[in-house]
Amino acid sequence: MKKGFLSLLQTIQPSRALVSNVLTAFEAIKRNKLRSGLTSLGIVFGVASVISMLAIGRGAQQEILDQMKLLGTNNIIITPIIEQEEGKVDEDVNQKQNERKKFSPGLTLQDSKSIVETLPGVESVSPEIVLETIALRQGLKRSTKLVGVDSTFFMHSDYTLEKGSYFSQTHLDRSLPVAIIGYGIKTKFFTREDPIGKQIKCGKLWLTVIGVMSERNVSKQNIQHLGLRDYNFDIYAPVNTVLLRYKNRSLVTRRDIQNTAREGNTDNTITEQKKAVNYHQVDRMVVRIKNTEQIRSLAEIISRMLQRRHNGMIDFSVTVPEELLKQEQRTKEIFNIVLGAIASISLIVGGIGIMNIMLASVMERTKEIGIRRAVGATRSDITMQFLSEATTISVTGGIVGILLGFAISIVIEYTADIHTIVSFVSIIISFAISITIGIAFGYFPAKRAAEQDVIHSLRYE
Repeated sequence: MKKGFLSLLQTIQPSRALVSNVLTAFEAIKRNKLRSGLTSLGIVFGVASVISMLAIGRGAQQEILDQMKLLGTNNIIITPIIEQEEGKVDEDVNQKQNERKKFSPGLTLQDSKSIVETLPGVESVSPEIVLETIALRQGLKRSTKLVGVDSTFFMHSDYTLEKGSYFSQTHLDRSLPVAIIGYGIKTKFFTREDPIGKQIKCGKLWLTVIGVMSERNVSKQNIQHLGLRDYNFDIYAPVNTVLLRYKNRSLVTRRDIQNTAREGNTDNTITEQKKAVNYHQVDRMVVRIKNTEQIRSLAEIISRMLQRRHNGMIDFSVTVPEELLKQEQRTKEIFNIVLGAIASISLIVGGIGIMNIMLASVMERTKEIGIRRAVGATRSDITMQFLSEATTISVTGGIVGILLGFAISIVIEYTADIHTIVSFVSIIISFAISITIGIAFGYFPAKRAAEQDVIHSLRYE
């Protein structure tokens, strides 16, 4: 029983000594509030800088992930290239006549079918035909885009329906005049009624609405950077409907011949420098790959395949958006590491400031140290006292720095239009660094205070 009581006293006494040393450290900080506050400024601004820089980096990373989600993580995008004839007016006419330009049918639906049927690594190909048009209904009109798609367009993307249904095989095969409208079209033309089953005039044709897309939030930065459009104001129709009932650029009509002849008679120079004409049937193809590891090799194979189908003409562009976005993400990660390293320097400077102030404090309080040692304080008590002061200053500075980092991140987002995300991990890292700096840079002054001679300290004036 006595042994248990003695062991309990032995555990209580060190804890009481620790509490006493910490309280003594707090009293010393209270007596020198201005000096302690100025000492913690380095930690405050250091932690705030680290949090704000990490918030910018996290926001940039999230933007890249959002862009990958919009474009697809395992997609290859094929777009047409519309060639324009260039040259000098006084070039030899005979030389021009001898040069026979190769014929290319352009990007067509048959290209998409050939890619799916030929390459086993391809899961699907989604062709898109985009026409500028005007939507009309009940005295309201708005410029919009009519997008001709097939069933695969909605199958392998983040497009979701708010109500209604997707295109059926009957809609596609029979080229029926049906449409799926974007969320913005619904709010513009169908404010107080259900659009399903209603008609909307798109260009020269009335289309029956069978579905409404959910709202898609695409930032202006992504629209400009990725070359996207505002999907909320698109009207989707079956691809065969667009080709049959609206326009098929792969076919030469009598009107096209008449327009070309009229332009040629108006100005002879036009025959020398023809205007660029979009002869591609399809405006965009999204090729979905089964295995992401094969995306580069398949992109090269698709490029060679289309080149053969287009008689050696490269009038198309094959892009792997994931690779481009990964390169951009890597560049931003390096940039963020550099920013974080620069911000961390201020934390080190703040730690050096704590060490300098604590060394000066040891010199000023030499007699106090001697009196404490004379009344029974051990070297470990003195070490703990000064180490507690340094740690308290750094912890307080870390808390204020975290709050300031939050504020700076919000100001950056609203003033500079840069997306910032303050993560819990960045707060923990910054706070842990501030504590570590307080202990690391406070240990040397604390140890120096504890090693002072008692007699010399009592005689110090």
